[in-house]
Amino acid sequence: MGKKEINLKSLFKGVGGAFFALILMVLALCVFTDTFATRLNFVNLLKQITCNCLLSFGLTCCLITGFPDLSVGSHVALATVEVCMYQNMGMSLEVSILLTLAVGVVIGAVNGFIFSRTGMPAYIVTLAMQNVLRGIAYVLTNGGAVIVANDVGMKFFNLSNATIANWIPYSTLILVVAFVIINTMLTRTVFGRHMYAVGGNSSTAVYSGIDVKNIRLVVYTISGLLAAIAGVLTASRVYSGQPTTGVGFEGEAIASAVLGGVSFTGGIGTLSGSLIGILIMGVMSNGMNLLQVNYYWQLVVKGIIILVAVYVDQVKRSKTK
Repeated sequence: MGKKEINLKSLFKGVGGAFFALILMVLALCVFTDTFATRLNFVNLLKQITCNCLLSFGLTCCLITGFPDLSVGSHVALATVEVCMYQNMGMSLEVSILLTLAVGVVIGAVNGFIFSRTGMPAYIVTLAMQNVLRGIAYVLTNGGAVIVANDVGMKFFNLSNATIANWIPYSTLILVVAFVIINTMLTRTVFGRHMYAVGGNSSTAVYSGIDVKNIRLVVYTISGLLAAIAGVLTASRVYSGQPTTGVGFEGEAIASAVLGGVSFTGGIGTLSGSLIGILIMGVMSNGMNLLQVNYYWQLVVKGIIILVAVYVDQVKRSKTK
């Protein structure tokens, strides 16, 4: 019993306020809308948060080590284009997905290699990669959409849209697997402890014998893989590859992580906290859609939330110094 209580406390450590805000949002939407607390909306909500979940998981790892990956939104766009084009070339769904994920790993590794080996700021490296990947997506498609046209199309469509017992999308199972693997890495492995050490103070980590360069290389590779998975599932959901997909996704993913207690400056945060932040952003977006809030105002609200989340993180950090 005591061990379970300790685990429960550790789950909500530092994110009690965020969890309380999430509960209030859910209750308010149940009261002010007739459709929020329905099976159909629950399934749609799970589908809607899939991409942000995967990106936030990757960005949580990056932020814990001290720097964000700003290329993930464009990476999602390129992955949606890739997986559809591979299938239209006659490749099987399985091969198309594996190739897309392999490219994702390479892109993440390139980000990590340039950042860790050249000393260039991660912001600059990943911002440059953001433009490179978006540009490649436009070049490959001539600015248009890529529709899956062969006979594996329905199988691809079901990857994100089919459900278990009409309640749980298959894509949610992928999120659960990703959460378990990454959370185990962060909380139960030496590599995870080294990630926190690098984010807390990279100079001290070097003197402690930690290979900071390889830690960063692996972390950005993980982010690249998760962005590619997010792209595959996004393409499956809308049945096409879109070079315009993913604009602003990195900002929302970072905001979700920071809302969940992950520090923007490194060394602090949990994946369970990020998950709470993801749910806050997802429920908020879903609720604004149900309340028919203008999309442009939704962008304003999300921008304000990002500013507030980063400011609160700075205040918390200054109090611990």
